[in-house]
Amino acid sequence: MSSINKVALITGGSRGIGRDIALRLADKGIDVIITYHTQREAAEEVLRLVQEKGVKGTIFQLDTSNVKTFDVFKEHLSAYLLQEGYSALDYLINNAGTALYGRVEQITEQQLDDAYNIHFKGVFFLTQKLLHLLNTGGGIVNISSGLTRLTFPGSSAYASIKTAVETFTRYLAKELADRKIRANVVAPGAIETDFGGGRTRDNKEINEHIAALTALGRAGLPSDIGGVVAFLCSPDAYWINGQRIEVSGGLAL
Repeated sequence: MSSINKVALITGGSRGIGRDIALRLADKGIDVIITYHTQREAAEEVLRLVQEKGVKGTIFQLDTSNVKTFDVFKEHLSAYLLQEGYSALDYLINNAGTALYGRVEQITEQQLDDAYNIHFKGVFFLTQKLLHLLNTGGGIVNISSGLTRLTFPGSSAYASIKTAVETFTRYLAKELADRKIRANVVAPGAIETDFGGGRTRDNKEINEHIAALTALGRAGLPSDIGGVVAFLCSPDAYWINGQRIEVSGGLAL
């Protein structure tokens, strides 16, 4: 496939949901650029799998919680796009994140700051930095959480910050409409990954509790999410804009 393919940037694409997003975009013939924080080997493996599907790809190291690094990242990204013959970036998927569990009285200021930096401040300013690199008619997908709708004790800080991401997304959809850039939220339910130390995947009690609350009778898998994001990065989804799409198998209906 040639460099006239569309190209998507996925933050946190080395594992879990981000990994599946990269693979499902590749299935649609979309070239991918993935960022990783520390797991370079895992990112290289995703890149290998993407290339086996016949599309181009590359990896960049990026700490999405550190806004001061974004200018250098943008320079490297711009140089790569130019080198490979892309007119611009077509899709931005803000996926990178970490878990934060703790009841209100347990959360420290530092924990809240760290979660805010990666889940909101980083998303806001990385999007801002890359806006001029986005093609007219492109798209932004921000990954949120089912916890913005549901209330599970111990997730107040994380869920509140993700709620800010959802509001930000609606504003993006409105403010970027003149460039026909769509912005949507995908909100996964509880997914079996290493997120949060793998608690949904590895803790039998939590996994069974989630399964019992879910209409389709199990916890989610990364493969349940990537295809939805890939769909939003396709012409078939053009008329979906400013929406929150929960992908949870019918959790707590």
